Amino acid sequence: MIDDTKYIEIHGVEQAFKTPKGRFVALRDVNLNVAKGEFITLIGHSGCGKSTLLNLIAGLTTPTQGSLLCANKEIKGPGPERAVVFQNHSLLPWLTCFENVYLAVERVFAATESKAQLRARTDAALALVGLSHAAQKRPGEISGGMKQRVGIARALSMEPKVLLMDEPFGALDALTRAKLQDELLAIVQKTHSTVVMVTHDVDEAVLLSDRIVMLTNGPAATIGEVLSVDIPRPRNRVELAEDPAYVHARKAVIDFLYTRQAHVEKVAA
Repeated sequence: MIDDTKYIEIHGVEQAFKTPKGRFVALRDVNLNVAKGEFITLIGHSGCGKSTLLNLIAGLTTPTQGSLLCANKEIKGPGPERAVVFQNHSLLPWLTCFENVYLAVERVFAATESKAQLRARTDAALALVGLSHAAQKRPGEISGGMKQRVGIARALSMEPKVLLMDEPFGALDALTRAKLQDELLAIVQKTHSTVVMVTHDVDEAVLLSDRIVMLTNGPAATIGEVLSVDIPRPRNRVELAEDPAYVHARKAVIDFLYTRQAHVEKVAA
């Protein structure tokens, strides 16, 4: 029986890499449980292993030590139950938005569903991110924000149990980023997805998260603190600006990053 409070389990994970200068330990002693339907963000300074940890959950890399489980099954490689959205949307430029999403749908469901059902799944995914009108456009004909929405639609089209996002809005301007954050909030509310997202943005983390996982500085980074964001959903960014719980959570993350883990910034300066 699957324990919904431990939908993703990370036990004693270490990730090390061989380099010309010897063994480099990126992560050490990482332990974390993620509940089903929970929205988790990973935050920390550059080089703290956020993306490395996300790649481990995705099954794109294998830990040097420890284990990772999803729904009681060991993560041994990529799988359709764990969809990834990268900062680079990775769309195929010669295909339309519809065709880019259809490729993912076909890969997961072609063995069990008709072409009409596959097309319906693709249409539904594009509708979910508000892009039905752009279905026949190619990536070169749409904005950066729309490309990211196609990437999200492609991930959601596979009906993943877990949505993994690696700074999906990092390359966008502030207004587009805010709009997509709000859209993501609405999508997660509708789909009840379990989400693990990497971000550098404190406000993004507080706005979106149920819990914020703060990593210590690398090398040999680990989880320094986990902060619960006790703000009811649905959330409205304008109303949250003066919400005491929002202000408290934001201050706690900033204190961790720029007071307790401040030496990275001093070195950079």
